[in-house]
Amino acid sequence: MSLSARPPDLDIEGRNWPFRDHSRLVASGGMDWHVQELTVRKGAPVALLVHGAGAAGHSFRGLMPLLSKNHHVIAIDLPGHGFTRGAGARDLTLPGMARALSGLLVKLDLNPAIAIGHSAGVAVLLEMALSQSFAPGRIVGLNGALEPIRGNALLSPLAKLLFANPLTSRFVSFQARMVDMAGHVLRATGSRIDGKGRDCYAMLLRQPAHVSGALGMMANWNLDPLIARLGQISVPVTLIAAADDPMVPDRVSRQAAQRIPGCGLEILPYGGHLFHEVAPDQVFSLIVNSPSAQPAKRSVA
Repeated sequence: MSLSARPPDLDIEGRNWPFRDHSRLVASGGMDWHVQELTVRKGAPVALLVHGAGAAGHSFRGLMPLLSKNHHVIAIDLPGHGFTRGAGARDLTLPGMARALSGLLVKLDLNPAIAIGHSAGVAVLLEMALSQSFAPGRIVGLNGALEPIRGNALLSPLAKLLFANPLTSRFVSFQARMVDMAGHVLRATGSRIDGKGRDCYAMLLRQPAHVSGALGMMANWNLDPLIARLGQISVPVTLIAAADDPMVPDRVSRQAAQRIPGCGLEILPYGGHLFHEVAPDQVFSLIVNSPSAQPAKRSVA
């Protein structure tokens, strides 16, 4: 599938995007990255926000103003997602995304004090930490997708076939204009988010370029090398998960916390996969008040 389909335009599709006035495009690594920055004071510690597959920076619209009270907040759209444009197939692999995002941070001359990822964004941050080129003060993972997708032997080849077909993304985006595809997708997350968030996801699903990027990420995603090296991570990590997440069970975070040295772990009873959108105040409280949650018991296996 070509990634050359016209990406959504900030001045057209993005005119009502959350924090639109804080958006800009930054050229790095052959891409134009959509970057949003919020801060209340110069020189504040940097908080980097990295969304998951199929989403965009809007996923953090509830957390951004809370974090910006004491941080210089940077939210980005990953390669192939949202308003970021110019990604190639190699940028949609886990190492490729980690390398590209590291390059963007160098371009911006930023070293985050805290890096917060959601779902697949957690894997991107941990991959960056293993590269030795990225050393934030702390990584916080929200419902981290740190396990190969169940049935991956089927889903990955299927995603590759869909990604290779140039008509797939246009068909999906056309369907999204005809039916409430965003509603179906959001119900699968087990989360009830606000109308603004639903509108954002609906807009993204109507964009062939975004659909192409999400499919390409799925087709090229391989977590096995990262999982095998979780024990080598030296950056402080806290994992926060929702017990009722139907997409990434909380046991995934529990198991990863046992493998990551000194990893903190917090389990919320409810909220679903997008719990940071459902209850941003609660998630914010956990982030700032649990700098190192109680370390999970390490496995001796």
